[in-house]
Amino acid sequence: MSRMAELTVGRLLTSWQLDVPALLLVVALGGLYGWGVLRVRAKGEPWSPARTVAFTVLGLGALVVATMSVLAVYDHALFWPAAVQNILLDLVAPLGLALGDPLRLAVEALPEPAAARLRRTMTGRLIRLLTFPLVSTALVLTTELTIYFTPYFGTALRVGWLHELMYLHLLAAGCLFVVPVLTREETLPAWCTHPVRAALVFLDGVIDAIPGVVVMTHGTLIAGAWYLHHHPSWSPDVRHDQQIGGGAMLSIAELVALPFLLTILFQWARAERVQTAALDRHLDRQQAAEATAAPARVPTTTAPSTERVRPWWETEKNEVAARIRRQHGDQ
Repeated sequence: MSRMAELTVGRLLTSWQLDVPALLLVVALGGLYGWGVLRVRAKGEPWSPARTVAFTVLGLGALVVATMSVLAVYDHALFWPAAVQNILLDLVAPLGLALGDPLRLAVEALPEPAAARLRRTMTGRLIRLLTFPLVSTALVLTTELTIYFTPYFGTALRVGWLHELMYLHLLAAGCLFVVPVLTREETLPAWCTHPVRAALVFLDGVIDAIPGVVVMTHGTLIAGAWYLHHHPSWSPDVRHDQQIGGGAMLSIAELVALPFLLTILFQWARAERVQTAALDRHLDRQQAAEATAAPARVPTTTAPSTERVRPWWETEKNEVAARIRRQHGDQ
């Protein structure tokens, strides 16, 4: 039986412990992101403060809470803190990191040769496979089910280095889906337009609910031998504790799905505005050119030219035209 102090409201806020590997990861990610922001601004280019806040507060903040707060203090005695930990690591933290758009930041901050190498890496065969939407969604689901319904989780409770590896495993699996979907870099296939991404995010929200439902209703105790031996006398029985953990997983997964979907819809609306503005500018330039050339036009009997008129997106140099060229190139 565990002799840990009873978990009160006060201890929910004041119980913390240091996790050195997690702290080093947070410092490294935060330092690299901050360096990137400074580099971009030194070039005279803007970087949204909202992205920086999302990356640091929601992304790195969720990582700190999951690995060093009361959840980490009590995860070896109660199941529900461990369940909340895991859902923070594979859903909430990846969402916050992705909202900061670290891929676009890296491309803009790095020198051109290094940025080109990064783009080639992100569009390489292996990364394309791992970040393919249905594959990455399956990886997240498989990771959760493997942790809870194999000896993985029970062993991680006993072996410290495996527990840290499990944290990293959850974070990486979540990022493989969320970061490519939200980044402004073109890392997904051309058919993954914003409507398709919105549908994929909705599907992902449904799939993310599965582990919570299964954990909450599963008849066999998860890591039952460990928790039966270590659960405190003041805590609910182990089966009820598992049901609380499954319910927390389900609730957080559904809460995260809504802002994720709203972010995709916002990006979709912004992309439509950008494309409309680009088309309007092109039409305005075309009309102005025609108006200037109109007085000089003289009827002739010359046979019509057979030279093909190139579409505007083949000559324009902007993001919308580049995207249309990529789509035509994939067809």
